[in-house]
Amino acid sequence: MRGAGVFDGWATERNSKVDGPNLSPLPMGEGTAGAVRPSARGSAGTELLLCGMPDLTSPGATRHVVVMGAGPAGLSAAYELTRHRTPVTVVEKDPRQVGGIARTLEFMGCRFDARPHGFATKRADTAALWTEVLGDEIRSVSRLTRIMYRGKFFDYPIKASNAFLNLGPYETARCLVSYAQARLRPVVDPQSFEDWVSNQFGRRLFEIFFKTYTEKVWGIPTSELSADWAGQRIRGLNLVEVIRNAVLPAAWRGGGERAVVKTLVDAFRYPRKGAGQMWEAVASRLAAAGHPVRLGEEVVAVRHANGRVISVQVKDRNGGTLDVLGSEFISTMPIRELIAKLQPAAPSIVRAAADALGYRDFITVNVVVDRAHVFPDQWIYVHDPGVKVGRIGNFKNFSSSMVDDSGLTGLGMEYFCFEKDGMWSWPDADLLDLGRRELVALGIVRPEEVKAGMVYRQPKAYPVYDGAYLGHLEVIREWLRRALPNLWLVGRNGMHHYNNQDHSMMTGILVARNIALGANYDPWLVNTDAEYHEEERAGEAAGGDGGAGRQVPQRIAS
Repeated sequence: MRGAGVFDGWATERNSKVDGPNLSPLPMGEGTAGAVRPSARGSAGTELLLCGMPDLTSPGATRHVVVMGAGPAGLSAAYELTRHRTPVTVVEKDPRQVGGIARTLEFMGCRFDARPHGFATKRADTAALWTEVLGDEIRSVSRLTRIMYRGKFFDYPIKASNAFLNLGPYETARCLVSYAQARLRPVVDPQSFEDWVSNQFGRRLFEIFFKTYTEKVWGIPTSELSADWAGQRIRGLNLVEVIRNAVLPAAWRGGGERAVVKTLVDAFRYPRKGAGQMWEAVASRLAAAGHPVRLGEEVVAVRHANGRVISVQVKDRNGGTLDVLGSEFISTMPIRELIAKLQPAAPSIVRAAADALGYRDFITVNVVVDRAHVFPDQWIYVHDPGVKVGRIGNFKNFSSSMVDDSGLTGLGMEYFCFEKDGMWSWPDADLLDLGRRELVALGIVRPEEVKAGMVYRQPKAYPVYDGAYLGHLEVIREWLRRALPNLWLVGRNGMHHYNNQDHSMMTGILVARNIALGANYDPWLVNTDAEYHEEERAGEAAGGDGGAGRQVPQRIAS
């Protein structure tokens, strides 16, 4: 039973580790790649994790693949392997649910994604896979997302006419004067995000639309973030261009740095019952093919010898340990954890590089609101500095099926933090009370309308790109390439790449093809350009960063 309780009229639920259905296949014998053998400290008995005969003409026929993690990347890899009749076993430490950060939680007749996940992609094959798995259960949704600041909603991407109308004449005048000052006396050779954006928009608009939210998400003062990130994400954009794009016909705007800023997607696809429905469906297909995801099995060691990984040791829900044998291994675990679990240990320089990789975590406070309509957006970005919440998802606006009772609304409030922060260890009661108070303070609901809530904690949600991460990552990649060529890294945490969901999927699919077909795809070249729900310039190719990877904040180089 999940940890639950009632206090002050609030029902609460925490994402604790709980028992779930036993998905282990029947015992079948031993001595085969993919078998589970008892550890010296584990329980007795030997199992074969695979059923079905592979196609003996396939390059993957003599291989057995072990996938660590059942999020979008791991499940996509496993699904692609089954397409090529390559035996696969997926182990997942969560005892009851697949999907990773893309899971959907259920509480009191409402469904909440761990964080908002629209399904958008530039790849036809990825879109076709979504349709193949869910059919009519995945549908098109018209997108609406806005910025909330001081009780008013601003268009996102920012539109000058809308912004100045909402700000009013006095605040607009302050912004224009601030911009003029910035143009007359700009910071020469700006090194920080704060100085760079202030040069482009003026100090006042920077404080309204950039400073608060950026600091909430990354936990780093904007005065310490590198200007390089701002230059790469919003290069060529300034207040004059925003106004020009708002008032001039498209034919008069010109090209180059004056190119139109366009929204990349006005619609996305979404499963009827939440993002997690996709991954539950993939897991069901794997089980039907004889490769059920083994829930409640946490990887505690990755064992290697003679230049190859030979097994992963897992601890099951009863505390017993087993070795899962294989010929190829795919990891979606955070790199820092993967390197720490290698036996024998990696060289000290590799361990030090892995230990230096950082992660940003988040908490979602999910509340059930006794109101049919709260706001029309799928999510809003909260720029008010007076509250801690960074983003609020309204899952009913993704799909009406996200609530069983149409008179209710489910809101997911995102709080960005580090595990070492005090907030991470706050009692659920305190977090729920914070969420209720902030919804009221923002004018979104009345206190009595918030009926119940649950808290979900997601560790290592975002890989942090500090000034040294690329060097650390290169040390790890180079050593793994030479020392353990049958260990593949995929996904957001598995590669320490801030990928979108479809990018993570593609890394898993490409690695699966490499294994099953003997192909030579490089998953590290998977497109990781600006997020599809953000924006790009008309006529500018996506991924214009030259393949350097998705840009996220970096501290100023020392």
